[in-house]
Amino acid sequence: MFDKILEAQQKAGEMKKRLDGITVTGAVEGGKITVTANANKVVQSIVISDEFLREADKDELEELLVTAVNKAMEQADNINQSEMAAMTKNMFGDLGGMFGQ
Repeated sequence: MFDKILEAQQKAGEMKKRLDGITVTGAVEGGKITVTANANKVVQSIVISDEFLREADKDELEELLVTAVNKAMEQADNINQSEMAAMTKNMFGDLGGMFGQ
């Protein structure tokens, strides 16, 4: 059983590394603001077009920035859930064998 716990921890670490390497983006208004993150929901960059920055007011900038971040986080969450489901399926498959199922 201890081996299975160690294996689960190792798989979780491997999954985190995979998710760190997957890039997601959230863009709004045709790319006026683009947020790049990894699938572990860590924001890596925010790019705001110069033209938009010159024209935008503070409220519009803040609103669109929130939207762009949320879009990136939604993509990251979808990938994260898919990876977690796959890992859980593999783990339960292995645990099922432990109990003779």
